[in-house]
Amino acid sequence: MTRIPALAGVSRRHAIQGLAAAAFTGAVTSAWAKAAEPALTFLAVGDWGRGGQENQAAVAGQMGLAAAALDARFVISVGDNFYEDGVQGVDDPQWKTSFEDVYAAPSLQVPWRVALGNHDYHGDSQAQVDYSAKSRRWRLPSRWYARRETAPDGASLDLFVLDTSPFIRAYHEDGAAKVKVGGQDTDAQLRWFEQALAESRADWKVVVGHHPIYSGNEVGGSSDLQARIDPLLQRHAVRLYLNGHDHDLQHVRRGATHYVCTGAGSRVSDADCRQTPGSDFCASQPGFVALRLTRRGLRIAYRDATGAELHVADIPRKT
Repeated sequence: MTRIPALAGVSRRHAIQGLAAAAFTGAVTSAWAKAAEPALTFLAVGDWGRGGQENQAAVAGQMGLAAAALDARFVISVGDNFYEDGVQGVDDPQWKTSFEDVYAAPSLQVPWRVALGNHDYHGDSQAQVDYSAKSRRWRLPSRWYARRETAPDGASLDLFVLDTSPFIRAYHEDGAAKVKVGGQDTDAQLRWFEQALAESRADWKVVVGHHPIYSGNEVGGSSDLQARIDPLLQRHAVRLYLNGHDHDLQHVRRGATHYVCTGAGSRVSDADCRQTPGSDFCASQPGFVALRLTRRGLRIAYRDATGAELHVADIPRKT
């Protein structure tokens, strides 16, 4: 497993690595973008909303470059969109200072497929749904939803975006005073999810949720999601689960599913990522992932705030 130390307050060694990475990142990006096979390309990032501070602006800059080079069709946000306490309404200044002004690159003016995180539930979570009516690119039509995308080679992608916070029992222990998930019907969400997966005939099924199911950090993932969500992923052979919450970048495989953490959009964890069964990569370093999907396979490239490509994982499509 690759281990890369935290990069909040960049060390001299990381600065040298960043300069070296800058020398070849353009070539790597270009080679990936100009692969012979046309593909559906998109980015995924999470845990970002800090007014451009704590690496957010640096990650956003590299996202803009990557999206332009890869001609990304959309961006997935895996939640915790605004720190520390979400937004207070559709006119909250953070929409401008933490989103519109930070992700301002022309290449990022594409649809953002958004999930809610636990910090979004500190504030007015419904406002993040309602902002979809005001924004040209913010797409959160409801707390959970599905979306069909099609690759240039005709491959179909069904994207299922979940609202995982209400599944976490710890948020209910104090009456949901901080993470205000009271009143959210997890049974209804689970019924919808199971039926939608069963009805999907897409070449690819990708699920997005804020919380990790399996993780190499000190918590080790969510037992709540392992009990209620993961059996459905395995039963329906979901190839990719995208999450955040852990402030790092990870790749774990268990059974049919690859679990990709992209929760490093701003502040990263001080703790080193740890080995967990099925993991082959973990980096406590600010960054995001770029994804390239065809009928044959799905490539995931982990990139840091300097633009360096830290790790690449290839997921073949099951037939």
